[in-house]
Amino acid sequence: MIRVGIIGATGYAGAELVRILSCHPGTELTVITSRQYAGKRFDRVYPAMAGMTDLSCEEFSLDTMCEKADVVFTALPHKVPMSIVPEFIIRGKKVVDLSADFRFKDVVRYEKYYQPHTSKELLKESVYGLCEIYFDKIKNASLVGNPGCYPTSVLLPLIPLVKENFLDVNTIIADSKSGVSGAGRSLSLGTHFCEANESFRAYKVAEHRHCPEMEEILSANAKKDVKITFVPHLVPMTRGMLTTIYASLMKHASLKDITDCITSFYSECPFIRICPDNTLPDTLHVRGSNYCDIGFKLDERNNRLILISAIDNLVKGAAGQAVQNMNIMFGLDETAGLINTSYSGMAL
Repeated sequence: MIRVGIIGATGYAGAELVRILSCHPGTELTVITSRQYAGKRFDRVYPAMAGMTDLSCEEFSLDTMCEKADVVFTALPHKVPMSIVPEFIIRGKKVVDLSADFRFKDVVRYEKYYQPHTSKELLKESVYGLCEIYFDKIKNASLVGNPGCYPTSVLLPLIPLVKENFLDVNTIIADSKSGVSGAGRSLSLGTHFCEANESFRAYKVAEHRHCPEMEEILSANAKKDVKITFVPHLVPMTRGMLTTIYASLMKHASLKDITDCITSFYSECPFIRICPDNTLPDTLHVRGSNYCDIGFKLDERNNRLILISAIDNLVKGAAGQAVQNMNIMFGLDETAGLINTSYSGMAL
């Protein structure tokens, strides 16, 4: 059994990790930490987990975590992981970090949009944890930077087509809608029920911090500089993310050409589902799951492709993908603990 520790277990992403890992056949959840709920049983914080775990939240201790865990998930705000992850690596632990601290190779790009990086040397060895794209690198990784939810929903539809030069990369526009849980569990006026209910709004237009993350990965796969226009929106639902991407085609292509490109690229990927028969993704159909559903329409009149993806922002967009990364890192079936994962009635 792989012993697992979670730092930051009572935030939304951390709680999803507990939910998934408590049913994982190859792991034992040994230690969970929470600054706010230290000393309190997890199933008192999330009553839906009663009977699934009897663990209590602890104050974070580096020594305790290293003693009890083989792999550590850091579900913490940006900047915090970079101060503790290096010691885990020195002590031979594997780490999956859910913040942005280890997603970038270009430290200048990271520091421009976040803050000064105090563990720059680890950026060279960290692997971007987009499982379907970097599977072989993840297999040998000790440190994985788990992708953001918006980048996951944007990159998975685009990368096969960018690699095969189907798209004019200077024309990419990504329009994403996220459920309110994407903002995290901390109190914020904009996510109060009375503020978010019956509201649909764009935010951080052309300045969201996930945009440089997407551009770095797209540029690496296109082998040239890629800049995109990215507009996120907040929609009044708890969880789920729908992304619509528009891009002009570099060459004439039929719907079959597009279909063949994407389906062949993801033919061995269990969590990518290509929508059949002209159907399109719906967040309802991925709720609580680790699937990314992808659909597309060819606007022949304008020689433009419209790509649509749906994920659960807390699962494939965070905790589920993190567990998928762990599975790959330890040589497990990448679907372990994830195929039968469904929404369990937690408070989100």
